[in-house]
Amino acid sequence: MISYRVGHGSGYSLAVAEQLKGPASYFPSIEKKYGMPIAHWMSLLDAMPPVRHSEMVAMLKSDHGLGHGHANALVAQFRADRKL
Repeated sequence: MISYRVGHGSGYSLAVAEQLKGPASYFPSIEKKYGMPIAHWMSLLDAMPPVRHSEMVAMLKSDHGLGHGHANALVAQFRADRKL
């Protein structure tokens, strides 16, 4: 299982969080805005049947109220980690 821990109490300092690149650079603000760890969002994506990137983004937006940029960053990282 892939571990995602970037926010408060995650063991990463703010300096490390600020150095994240690509989709992961959104993770600290996603955790702050929605109050859930990145692992929560990844587990939701993991539970979905295999669908296209855009369908995963749409689910996060419609079912969980995420903004497009945050949903897209989560899905992009999820798919990259799993080489989808």
